[in-house]
Amino acid sequence: MNKALSIILLMAVMVSCTKGGDTIEVPDPTDAPSTKPLVTVVYDPDALGDHSYNDLVCQGVEAAAVKYGLRTMQLSPASREEGLAYLETIFQQMSTQRDTIRRLFVVASTGYDSWLRQNNSRLEGNPYADLLYLETDTPLEGKGSTLYIHYYGAMYEAGAITPCFSPDVLLVGANPENKSVAEAIQGFSDGYNTEYVTPSRNEEKHLNIRYIGQHEGEGYEISDDEALKMMTSVDWNRLFCIPMIVPVCGGAAMSFHRMADSVTQFLFMGVDAKKTSAECPYSAVKHIDRAVEVTIGQWLSAEGMPKHQSLGMADGYTEVLIHPVNGLFVSWYKNVPPEETLRAIHEEAVRKEGASLNDK
Repeated sequence: MNKALSIILLMAVMVSCTKGGDTIEVPDPTDAPSTKPLVTVVYDPDALGDHSYNDLVCQGVEAAAVKYGLRTMQLSPASREEGLAYLETIFQQMSTQRDTIRRLFVVASTGYDSWLRQNNSRLEGNPYADLLYLETDTPLEGKGSTLYIHYYGAMYEAGAITPCFSPDVLLVGANPENKSVAEAIQGFSDGYNTEYVTPSRNEEKHLNIRYIGQHEGEGYEISDDEALKMMTSVDWNRLFCIPMIVPVCGGAAMSFHRMADSVTQFLFMGVDAKKTSAECPYSAVKHIDRAVEVTIGQWLSAEGMPKHQSLGMADGYTEVLIHPVNGLFVSWYKNVPPEETLRAIHEEAVRKEGASLNDK
C-alpha cells in the first residue's frame, strides 16, 4: 500500500470529489513532470461522498485549483490505519524531498490529531512543503497552520427555530471529546431551550442527546441498522409530532439521513449540508469550502498562511438556511417565526458566539 501511494504521489494524480477519491485523470508518464503546486487532502475513513463537510472541503480545494492553476489529490482512506499510512508515506517523502515544487498537505479533521502533533516537525527541513490542519482551535507547535470555524452561533440559531418544525429532537454527536462537536451540541441545546418559538399546540419540548462514540476520533461511522436502532430507541412523543434528527457526527450523518428518508415518521436537520431532501426543512451550514479556498490563496501569497485562523457566524462562514417549502409538507412551515423574530435570533446567536470567544 505504501509503495502504491508513493507512486501516486510522484505522479500527482488528479482526482474527483467522489467517495473513495476515484481517479479521473492520470498524467501521461512520458510527459515532462509538472512543476505546478500540488494540494493533497487526507480525510477521515470513507469521508468523501458525505454530501456535507468533507465534500465541501473537496469542492473548496478544487475551486482553488481552477482559480490558481494547481494540481490536487484527494485521499479518502478505507480505515484510520490506512489514513495514518498515507500520512506516514507523505511525511517520509517530504522530509527528504529536494525539488522546489510547492506542496500543501491538508488534514481535514481531528481524527489524526495526536499523530500530526508528534510528526509535523518532520516537514521543517523542507521549505516547499506546508501543512494545513482543519477543525482544531489549538495551533500546532512548529510547522503547520490551523483553521477552525466556530459552530456555536449557527447551531444556537438552528436550535432556537427547531420547535417550529418539531419539539421532539434526537441530537446525535460523534463523541463528547471533540471540541467542534461539543461546541455545536452546546449551541444547539442553548438555542433549543430559548422561548423564541412556541411549538404548535403547545406540546412539551424533548431534547434527547446521544453519542455514537465516547473518545476523540470515534463516532464518525455507523451502520444504517445501528442508526435506525438509535432513532427508534427514544421514547418519542409521537402522538403530537414527527421527531427531528440532528446529526453532528460527520460522515455518520448519512446513515441517519438515509433512515429519515426511508422511514417517513422522521424529519432531518441538515448539518454542513446546504440541501438534502424533502424530509429536511432547514440546515446549519459551515462554509468550509469557502474558507479552504481562501486559505489556499493565502498559502500561495507572499505573506503565506496565518499560523492560526478562527472564523464564525460574524465572519459569514456559518449560517442557517430554511429550505423552500415542499407542497407535501407545507404544514411544517406554519409556525416559522416572522422575519423580525428570525433576525432577533440571528443577532443573539452572533452575540453569544462572540461572548463565548471573548471569555476564552
